[in-house]
Amino acid sequence: MSIAVALVVALTPVFWPAAPIDVELSETSGKKIRLSTEAAGRPVVVVLLRVDCPLAGRYGPRLRELAGLLAKDRVALIVVNADPLAETGPTDAFIQSHQWPFPVYMDPDGAMVSALGASRSPQAFVLDAGRRVRYRGRIDDQYEAGGLARSQPTRNDLLEAAREVAAGRPVSIPLTPATGCVIDPPEQKHQTTSRITFSKDVAPLLQKHCAVCHRPGEAAPFSLLSFADAKRRAGTIAEVVSDGRMPPWHAAPGHLRLGNDRRLPDMARKTILEWVRQGCAEGDPADLPPPVEYPTGWKIGTPDAVYPMPTPFLVPASGLVEYQHFRVDPGLTKEAWVRAIEVRPGNRRVVHHCSVFLKPPSTAELIGENYEVGTLRSFNLVAWTPGMGPTVFPPGMAKRIPAGWVLEIVVHYTIVGTPQEDRTEVGVIFEDPDTVRKEVATKLLGDDHLAIPPHAPRHAVEKTWTAERDVLLLAMFPHMHLRGKSFRYEADYPDGSRETLLDVPAYDFNWQHRYELAEPKRLPAGTIVRCVAVYDNSKNNPANPDPDALVRTGWESTDEMFNGYLDIALADQDMAAESQTARLRIRGCLAVAAILLAVVFGLRIFRTSNRQKEALTLGTS
Repeated sequence: MSIAVALVVALTPVFWPAAPIDVELSETSGKKIRLSTEAAGRPVVVVLLRVDCPLAGRYGPRLRELAGLLAKDRVALIVVNADPLAETGPTDAFIQSHQWPFPVYMDPDGAMVSALGASRSPQAFVLDAGRRVRYRGRIDDQYEAGGLARSQPTRNDLLEAAREVAAGRPVSIPLTPATGCVIDPPEQKHQTTSRITFSKDVAPLLQKHCAVCHRPGEAAPFSLLSFADAKRRAGTIAEVVSDGRMPPWHAAPGHLRLGNDRRLPDMARKTILEWVRQGCAEGDPADLPPPVEYPTGWKIGTPDAVYPMPTPFLVPASGLVEYQHFRVDPGLTKEAWVRAIEVRPGNRRVVHHCSVFLKPPSTAELIGENYEVGTLRSFNLVAWTPGMGPTVFPPGMAKRIPAGWVLEIVVHYTIVGTPQEDRTEVGVIFEDPDTVRKEVATKLLGDDHLAIPPHAPRHAVEKTWTAERDVLLLAMFPHMHLRGKSFRYEADYPDGSRETLLDVPAYDFNWQHRYELAEPKRLPAGTIVRCVAVYDNSKNNPANPDPDALVRTGWESTDEMFNGYLDIALADQDMAAESQTARLRIRGCLAVAAILLAVVFGLRIFRTSNRQKEALTLGTS
């Protein structure tokens, strides 16, 4: 046994009670059991979870599999809903959706949470036949803190511990870190006296900074519109707010001002944390802010056209899902201009992100081949990630869709533990071609020949693009995969100065953003835009699928990408004025042509008349 493991074993009694655990539990049907008599004489695995926790859902198939494996070793499995406000209906629906052959027990007074000192959902415990805790921690190591995930677990901690207990052997690793949603200690539920209240102080903050996602029908796994919603998740709120995970935002401050900055102000963060620390008082409901009328349909308004995936896609309950490509023909017989674009997932639980590309009809069937569009050679039409609003260009600006071209909708799906169906759609609002002043293009600084060495902790890649004319920078969108560590945009100006445009020091594949500038940034001709990405292909990156791999460019999350997107427009372009000038020129040319025709026609008439006079004169003479 290693020194580290021996130390953990020695300290294990500090982390859980040495006395036997005995708690009464009830099934959703009302049937009661006692932990001391259930599966008497055999070890028991107890898994505490909350059915509204996304990670608990992802472990649904694994727990169903574990139940069968544990039974072979004569180890019982007891699953407990650790939410004290849980209702039987959603709990039964959760059981049915995962097709579990075992019940889920309720813990309304938090007796099991208190007895085991549970703090995470899901969190597993192995109790021996005498009901003493021998293992506490995660089910396996597939999911890490902060949302990082491996494609497959490398160690099945719970199963190994249960088999060791069943065989009468010491548990080799008795304590592991559990991740997932926070389970609040029951005693905190009864604290009500506070200077800071939900109604007056916290509700406005959640409404402004959180409810855009944390409301019914949106990407977040639960709503935060009511006091009850917020109080039952107070521990989770405090944790993610304290460490800056929520609201999700990864741009470092101090550079260009961003119009869609999601950062929670320091005072708001302190208020929320103090509210939780003081016991989550509700306050006077009369102090609640007026409810916000959130849009129920398209955020861009009624689209001029909607382009759905041709057919729904079935997302499996588990495993890896390759990027899916869907071809859609918008049926455009003439060139179109788009000023607003919105990607609307059919199932927000499973759509990780989505990109929409444009292709000529003759090449539409070539998966993964991209084609550039327009004067500035735009790389794609739009990209979307959870929490991202629609893409709306500044007044007078629009993207071009050539006549006859088709859309390729590329979707990356994530599994949630149960089979799901999705049919994502794209809505657009067109712009009158006569009013378009500037053509918007998405430029890509990319690397199709990545070669990230095995075990490299800081592999840097750099790409540049030079502005041939003055351009306006509108937005930036960095994209990497699981080994992405940081991404930075810089501008080297013709005068020799350098400016950091965007710095993402802790890139997170789970949360990707299109960083929109509050005001367009003029980049003079000759400016060199430099993108620098750093990759971590070492074992210290918990999201790394395989530190031994030489990683190359590819579509799948286990491959890598270097994508530095830029939304730009020509600074001095005025297509509307150019069109007006062109029309005036055409009118002028037509007017001159008409005058010339009139002169020619008049001369012909004059000549004809003279000839007739001459003929008449000759005839009379």
